[in-house]
Amino acid sequence: MRSILLAFAATLALTLPAQADDVTVAVTAIVEHPALDAARNGVRDALAAAGYKEGENLKFVFESAQGNPATAAQIARQFAGDEPNVIVPISTPSAQAVVSATRDIPVVFTAVSDPLGAQLVKNMDKPGGNVTGLSDMSPVGEHIALIKEILPNVKTIGYLYNSGEANSVSLLAALKAEADKAGITIVESAATKSAEVQGAARALVGRADAIYIPTDNTIISALEGAVAVAEESKLPLFTADTDSVSRGSIAALGFNYYDVGKQTGEIVVRVLKGEKPGDIAVKTAAGSDLVINKSAAAKMGVTLPESVVSRANKVIE
Repeated sequence: MRSILLAFAATLALTLPAQADDVTVAVTAIVEHPALDAARNGVRDALAAAGYKEGENLKFVFESAQGNPATAAQIARQFAGDEPNVIVPISTPSAQAVVSATRDIPVVFTAVSDPLGAQLVKNMDKPGGNVTGLSDMSPVGEHIALIKEILPNVKTIGYLYNSGEANSVSLLAALKAEADKAGITIVESAATKSAEVQGAARALVGRADAIYIPTDNTIISALEGAVAVAEESKLPLFTADTDSVSRGSIAALGFNYYDVGKQTGEIVVRVLKGEKPGDIAVKTAAGSDLVINKSAAAKMGVTLPESVVSRANKVIE
């Protein structure tokens, strides 16, 4: 009787679908803020849509480095030691840390503006090795055009960024090239940690006609400090990511980061189903939304033209 029961149990184990955590996806971000959080949620939902669901056949692990590069490196080493099926680093600093920590575990990065400049891959079409992902390179030419449409007399734009973040340095070069075409001068002001953001914003008062904040995690994590300076000084502030508009910037033309996460999650699914990351081309995020904040504009002394309001995907009153 015992042998019959054992045989039945073995047969049952083979035929029933697995209910344990069959797949582990480890996600890390340099810091938590609305855009990166939205990307993380998009990854999770894309996995669920493909049948990988937490509590059923997926273990979804998340760790934030809280803005500290040393912590990012520690998390990367921890994940490498845990050997998940895929690691998903969100942001350039986290991606650099993870790529440095493992050459074997599949890595699918996201929210990285310049994967080549950050030395994550050597070729966008054929990345090779264990790494691929999704770039969120900002359409800086369109950003310049939007700022000029809202502020026709703009001559100087202050660029508030972390000079130690490769992503922001690459964007600065692209921004200067586009600004030069439009006859606009870029004035730099750097903050290497969140506590310096308000002071760096204040350093632009009297030197710039507007402030532009790229997809820089250090600056965005302390955005409210920059917004306070902009409101006090009537210095119009614009951001590259749309999630920051509800936090006080006048306008942004960019990606919906939840959609960025979903697009990233679709790449993760391909890897989980057997494709090698190195054989999957690095993609650039698709889609672009215009989000405006009328209240923020009023506080900074700006009247938004009807041409901008009429085509906005979202208007915050």
